[in-house]
Amino acid sequence: MIKRENYFNLLADYIDKPFVKIITGLRRSGKSVLLGLLKEELIRKGTDESNIILINFESFEFSEVDNAQKLYQFVKAKISNKGRTYILLDEIQEVESWEKAINAFRVDFDADIYITGSNSRLLSSELATYLAGRYIEIPVYTLSLSEYLQFRHVYAGIREPDIYKEFISFLRKGGFPALHAGEYTDEMAYKAVYDIYSSAILRDTVLRHGIREVELLERVVKFVFDNIGNSFSAKSVADYFKSQNRRIDLNTVYNYLNALEGAFIIYRIPRYDLRGKEILKTNEKYFVGDQSLLYAVMGYKDRLISGVLENIVMLELKRRGYRVFIGKLDKKEIDFVAEKAEKKIYIQVAWRMIDQRTIDREFSPLRAIKDNHPKFVLSMEENWHDNIEGIQHKHLAEFLLMKDI
Repeated sequence: MIKRENYFNLLADYIDKPFVKIITGLRRSGKSVLLGLLKEELIRKGTDESNIILINFESFEFSEVDNAQKLYQFVKAKISNKGRTYILLDEIQEVESWEKAINAFRVDFDADIYITGSNSRLLSSELATYLAGRYIEIPVYTLSLSEYLQFRHVYAGIREPDIYKEFISFLRKGGFPALHAGEYTDEMAYKAVYDIYSSAILRDTVLRHGIREVELLERVVKFVFDNIGNSFSAKSVADYFKSQNRRIDLNTVYNYLNALEGAFIIYRIPRYDLRGKEILKTNEKYFVGDQSLLYAVMGYKDRLISGVLENIVMLELKRRGYRVFIGKLDKKEIDFVAEKAEKKIYIQVAWRMIDQRTIDREFSPLRAIKDNHPKFVLSMEENWHDNIEGIQHKHLAEFLLMKDI
């Protein structure tokens, strides 16, 4: 197993800290492996294996442990009372009222608790009621380009990668870790990704939210995927269905989008008015949890490439802990405004810089921002590294591999 250092080191830093550690992310993004590595680390540091309780609620072995009371009794019976117990619970959302059991473990036992889940609703109002101020979230994403290259080095023996060539492969196959622990054709990879998508749709949206019209939900998914990187509203979705002689209630659209976002299948990125310094409530953009989902569901479409490139940049910013917005400055749009503590960066993303008109279009919104925060234009141009008025142009791969953004 490859140790994904960013996540592992963050998790290791919280060992024995008085917080419940909640690891969230899309299915098959690497949460379970992270728990397994944590168990190995605890044993390496001298913890007796009998003091580690690891439960994967997707395993049939634990299928009867399906509510808080059963979970509490199951764990209580395994606690040895010989020092601290480390409780590692994988896919906890399968347990009804699980937050009650977690709070009881914290109160009743000398326990260090780690949980994973494939639904952001783990961080719900119910959890806040029981664990307010006592938990830390660690979001896990699919592989970054840097991690992808590490996988290629270990599993494919590529020691001196052509980063531009490898980026094209990363662009097409995405970042689900299992797909890069072996050699897969595009067809094999998309079949595997589609199975992940189907599982996330069924288990983390349809069953969790009691959605009856699965076909309608999937049509909403395809609308979102087909408009990747474009601004639209729930009303836009409803109007589109109406134009197709299919009616869908506006509240249903909202519910479906929220369910998909909760399962990390999509991310909603709000617009931010740079002049008024406020978050706008309309015409946000939606992106996908991994670019391979788009290709697995929609097939490869050249016209979606700009949106896919934006998607890759958005995910990288989130991996690095930024809050991400779409920027609005009067009538100009900035692809991304990203903030983290005192840091702020502005980013434009383009496929190619084919002519002066394209260059002007991409640089113009950034020129209009009168501050000293870093500004980037990112494209697929390998040999053009000019800066214009302090605005840096970089190839996307070079930007993604920067140590400090």
